[in-house]
Amino acid sequence: MEIGVAEPIPEERPLKKKRSRPSGGGSNQPPKNGGGGNDDDKGGKSGSSNYSPPPQQSDPDQVPDKSKVVTWFLLLVVLMTFGGLIGAYVVIATNNVAEWRPFDLPVQVWISTAIIIFSSVVYHFAQRAIYANDHTRTQRFLIATTVFGAAFISSQILAWMALVGRGLYMSGNPYAGFFYILTGIHAAHILGGIIALGAIYLRTKNETEHGPELEYRRNLARAVGWYWHFMGVIWIILFVLLGFWK
Repeated sequence: MEIGVAEPIPEERPLKKKRSRPSGGGSNQPPKNGGGGNDDDKGGKSGSSNYSPPPQQSDPDQVPDKSKVVTWFLLLVVLMTFGGLIGAYVVIATNNVAEWRPFDLPVQVWISTAIIIFSSVVYHFAQRAIYANDHTRTQRFLIATTVFGAAFISSQILAWMALVGRGLYMSGNPYAGFFYILTGIHAAHILGGIIALGAIYLRTKNETEHGPELEYRRNLARAVGWYWHFMGVIWIILFVLLGFWK
């Protein structure tokens, strides 16, 4: 009897356990489903982490360019400076005051005009070489532009020395005073342009074929080009004003 009583007890307990396991398993099904969802989420996340957007070609016109803003501000200041001086020159020249004694321009001024025109053309080729990422031609044209800029300043110094040799100074003759002031301020701005050319030349030493460095180099070359050509136009205006509006 003890054995017969003992036998159903172990049989009923496993049955209860088996019945309780599905119920327990049923209660654990949401976590399994949740776990499955987590696996899917993890799979989605891992898939998204491996995704990389297609490379986009950079356009210098669409890249934020601080040099553009700085250059436009600088050109505005230069325009206001020379605009005020030219306005004062025109007013005094049209008043026919006795102290206004014009003189023939030294030959160095004509040479300066030819030099600055050639320098603008040479820099145009330098800028094209920069956009083509041709470092050899870029360095050659930048050096040539710098040489033309230095020659322009040298010719201005020779022009001032020629006027001093004639006995023409700033005091006593407003025309001579305007000549010294206008050409001197312009030469100082050309010197600033030469410094900017040096900055571009140093950038070409890093022969980067792509990336932010190349974009920065192109943006800087474009900004310096605006400045250099603008100073060339200013000089043509000064040349016509001093040579033919007396």
